[in-house]
Amino acid sequence: MTHPHVHHQPMKRRTWLQTGALSLLLGQADIAWGATIVAVRVWPAADYTRVTIESDTALKTVPLFVANPPRLAVDIEGIELNPALRELVGKVRSDDPYITGVRVGQYTPTTVRLVLDLRQMVQPQVFNLTPVVAGNARYQHRLVLDLYPTQVADPLEALIAERLGASAASTAPSMTALPAPPSASKLGSSADPLGDLLATQKRQPTALPPAPAVVQAAPITFAASAAQAPSTDERFIIVALDPGHGGEDPGAIGPRGTKEKDVVLQIAHRMRDRINAAQIKTRHGTLPMRAFLTRDADFFVPLHVRVDKARRVQADLFVSLHADAFFTPEARGASVFALSQGAASSAAARWMATQENRADLVGGLNLKVQDATVQRALLDMSTTAQINDSLKLGGEMLGEIRRIGKLHKPKVEQAGFAVLKAPDIPSVLVETAFISNPDEETRLISDSYQNELADALMRSIERYFSRNPPLARTRNT
Repeated sequence: MTHPHVHHQPMKRRTWLQTGALSLLLGQADIAWGATIVAVRVWPAADYTRVTIESDTALKTVPLFVANPPRLAVDIEGIELNPALRELVGKVRSDDPYITGVRVGQYTPTTVRLVLDLRQMVQPQVFNLTPVVAGNARYQHRLVLDLYPTQVADPLEALIAERLGASAASTAPSMTALPAPPSASKLGSSADPLGDLLATQKRQPTALPPAPAVVQAAPITFAASAAQAPSTDERFIIVALDPGHGGEDPGAIGPRGTKEKDVVLQIAHRMRDRINAAQIKTRHGTLPMRAFLTRDADFFVPLHVRVDKARRVQADLFVSLHADAFFTPEARGASVFALSQGAASSAAARWMATQENRADLVGGLNLKVQDATVQRALLDMSTTAQINDSLKLGGEMLGEIRRIGKLHKPKVEQAGFAVLKAPDIPSVLVETAFISNPDEETRLISDSYQNELADALMRSIERYFSRNPPLARTRNT
């Protein structure tokens, strides 16, 4: 039997709202009648910040962008304010590169207005994702707000500046300083906490700017002869490290709750330190090395963007790091995979590629914007030379990993991994261990094993370059 107050309280609230008063209602446990908000999440990163609102049914939204001061307002229709949305207010970190704060209010009796106060002008994407169940990721409907910078620093230029000892700030594109959003104390004593935003509705709101285009790979020019090769002062080896998963996509999860995305990022950081301190002796002289991470924090990167990033910095190698799970906890050992132009080398390799290629589905890709680019990225652009070099690198890695632990397969496996499809970069995917195995999960989270693994992979990279010197090329900045 339903308690009587459940019928009367919403009616009283609607009557009160119709008088024109607005309230944040942050202290009341109001229940959304049109949709239930399941969770809210914020993923800040230098590349972009993502806000995700998960609900049991799809949310209908109307986004508005206000330029001065910069704010993104999103009207969510068919719901009333609830405690889950209140949590979003406290989830914004003080060091978020794009968001200074979040406000939320009941704009109309059936519409909640969400306002993101921004540090700078952005290129926002607002889109919906359908429910997905993949491995340990189980999401209902998701409303996604992605905030991209309007100007993006050239990653290759940053690496060159890093190599030359210049500060990163000196190479970053300049951005026009924007006034900070008004503080709550400057909003006046009006009972309407969103009054400053609502006042802007007297003006025509700015339409959302077009979504950012995916950065295309920088051109790569190979020297025609040794006489044209750049000097060692101009040339250095770049290794792209690709920590798998991230953000909304946790990857595999071990029996103790260890997330694959966290472990592989830790290993990537250890490898970055080793690569940045290394030098390789080649016939062109002694060449320094620099590491480039496709993600250096906990955020989602689409598979084709990982490839694009590596090509943009003209990487000499691409190493994707993973720690997958299997149906049974008995599976153990490390594996190394290269791309296959045809059929997979085994059923297990084909299964692994299928699992990894679902990352975009889990992490959440705005297909309305990226569809054409994604279709291009899904084309098999591989070359025989790239695959042959990838197999050589993979062989070196298996030889070094064998010295510190067990191998799952004694040879390099091949399958259609989307993340390995850079046509001009030797690329491998390393499954460092099975995180689903309790013993291997324990090893993966230990400093000693992570260091041993980073050392083994570093030795294999050095051995690969000693036997396969990188081609001389000019780096376009």
